[in-house]
Amino acid sequence: MAKKQNEAVCALCGREGQSLSRHHLVPREEGGRYGATAELCQPCHSTVHLTFTNRELAILYNSIPALQQAEALQKYLRWVRTKRIQRISNSRGKRK
Repeated sequence: MAKKQNEAVCALCGREGQSLSRHHLVPREEGGRYGATAELCQPCHSTVHLTFTNRELAILYNSIPALQQAEALQKYLRWVRTKRIQRISNSRGKRK
């Protein structure tokens, strides 16, 4: 099957999708306003921010390889890689 021209690839999970969001590898609140970014699908982007604080993202998980190796994301990444990108609804919520 040919890849659609307008589809992009999530930098974290590697799935193809039509709509990606820009993730600041160092959160803007932690000084990363003009720093490096990565394009993530919305489920991955939401999960990253629900899993880690901005401080943790800035210090420990400020690159895609670091996020991909984070123990807290391993179960999620194994699961999400088997799902079609259009079929997952994951929105940000408040931490408990």
